[in-house]
Amino acid sequence: MRMTLTCAFAQWSPGLGDNNWVGWLTVAVYLAAALAAAAAARAMPVPDPRTRRERIFWWGGAGLMLALGINKQLDLQSLLTVIARCHAQLSGWYDTRRIVQEVFVYLIAAGGVAALGMLALLLRGILLRVWPAFLGLGFVFLFVAIRAASLHNVDVLLGSTIAGIKVNWLLELPGPTLVALVALRRRTAAATP
Repeated sequence: MRMTLTCAFAQWSPGLGDNNWVGWLTVAVYLAAALAAAAAARAMPVPDPRTRRERIFWWGGAGLMLALGINKQLDLQSLLTVIARCHAQLSGWYDTRRIVQEVFVYLIAAGGVAALGMLALLLRGILLRVWPAFLGLGFVFLFVAIRAASLHNVDVLLGSTIAGIKVNWLLELPGPTLVALVALRRRTAAATP
């Protein structure tokens, strides 16, 4: 493992991931979603057992949005990619990495679907109040799964444009935007007697 990490840190250094206006806008949207979700969680009546699950949902959403906002510029997933590449090279299976990448994507997708299914079960009874935010989390998961693939064709797709707008932006921004909007709506509803 030491050789793998030595190899990885020789190829990767911390820096800003998307140092452009859309990258910073995306960070701002993630952070706004985190703040809105935290505000929604704080606005839920504490002694009310019916809002306990919703409070937990919003705190979890706030933590996830904050982590993704920080990661957006630190680009830590590229470090994981470099570590995997170095491990594959040092272990001798780099030539068959495409198969491993595909299996990894399928496992990430299956795990995400299972996690969203479990979350939907845990949110029964409140899902009607938070479903657009739940959909937003699904968008975020989809984007993370696509980025995790790190396949050449996927990177080409994400870098392409539609009507002057990068596909990458179209896939990343809707999720945290939905979370922020629904959180603000729920905060207002919880604060109104």
